Amino acid sequence: MTSRSSHAPASHGPAALRTAILDLLNAMEPGKTISPFDAARALVGSDEQKWSRLMKPMRSVAVDMAKAGEIEIRRKGKAVDPASFRGVYRLSLPATKLPDSE
Repeated sequence: MTSRSSHAPASHGPAALRTAILDLLNAMEPGKTISPFDAARALVGSDEQKWSRLMKPMRSVAVDMAKAGEIEIRRKGKAVDPASFRGVYRLSLPATKLPDSE
């Protein structure tokens, strides 16, 4: 008997999650946000059983990225401390890393 892990499968590890987040954010208009659900669905499709398994690892990757200054974690439209936020959140590029609008 094997036990199921709540961790992302190897093919959807931290590097894949990070890439999904950045790809979606870079495709957005400057200042726009994405839901972490969007990034999970981009990797595994719309099957809730599949993308919901990615949500804990997605949060961990998002926190690491925010601490490194790659993205911002937002609640109610405002950037929050990645070490202490709670609840529903969205992701955005930091104002200093927004792509050129040209």
